[in-house]
Amino acid sequence: MRWLLRSKDPSVRYLTHTDLLGSPFDSPEVRHTKRQIAYSPKVQALLAGQRTDGGFGVHPYQKWAGAHWRLVSLVELAVPSGCKKAVKATRQVLRWLYSEKHRRSIKTINGLVRRDASQEGNALGVCSYLGMFGSPEVQGLAESLAGWQWPDGGWNCDKRPEATHSSFYESITPLWGLLLYHNATGDREARRAADRAAEFFLRHRLFRSHRDGTIIDNDWLKLHYPLYWHYDILQALRVLSLAERLRDERASEALDVIESKRSPEGLWVTEGCYWNLRRKVPVRGKGPIVSNVEVVDWGRHGPNEMITLNALRVLKASRRI
Repeated sequence: MRWLLRSKDPSVRYLTHTDLLGSPFDSPEVRHTKRQIAYSPKVQALLAGQRTDGGFGVHPYQKWAGAHWRLVSLVELAVPSGCKKAVKATRQVLRWLYSEKHRRSIKTINGLVRRDASQEGNALGVCSYLGMFGSPEVQGLAESLAGWQWPDGGWNCDKRPEATHSSFYESITPLWGLLLYHNATGDREARRAADRAAEFFLRHRLFRSHRDGTIIDNDWLKLHYPLYWHYDILQALRVLSLAERLRDERASEALDVIESKRSPEGLWVTEGCYWNLRRKVPVRGKGPIVSNVEVVDWGRHGPNEMITLNALRVLKASRRI
């Protein structure tokens, strides 16, 4: 925690004070640090180049420069909830999610809605955090996610008729969004849907088959940041901590894995990345395009501040520290 408090990033220092040390929100140091967040290099980079429509010159879902992805990172960095530029960016995301083309892509096959629910889940979480939870569009996102939930508690975009098992990738962000929406509104149906989704992950101990107990994907045991639409156990533990479910015995093995990855210095390192900083990738016949490019350097090697922060958050929530 001393290492985190020496960070140059005010978001890291602020969240260390509030989430780990329990410092009062109205203390002078916390208030001063919070005011710095909006002017930090990462937040400024995420908001740079915003256009009049609220977007950033690309489709809101373009990886990773679209408004959809930038907003999730801004929320994770604790950008002030009244940030006008962030609120403006949500308008582009909501227009996309409610567009006729997007809604036509939602298919129901064999009684199950086949949907990339991570898109609505992220938008619901972002809008709830930014104080937009009272708008009809945001309420509609929560109602849609609850209505699309599969019998096992998750969501899936798999359009094969025989697919009946939810996707970890498509279920973790709806759980996050529903929890933030419930915390902001007290909506009971959102909480019931979130509880069913939390049970889906716990039934699998976050990374094991519920049938034979085998590890589903070894990459889920590695630590990444940011996750975008991907999944790992630290992300799952962080979301489940918001549901106050980390003292469930079924989360203990994943917590053990996180504890085992702590370095002798008390830090956690990046073990995998889903981003790069390449600006343009030439494609023959199509001109220069941008693909899977981040606007922020999150750190690809060595100790990682956000991973260390999140590891300590879940260990504290589980009362292991």
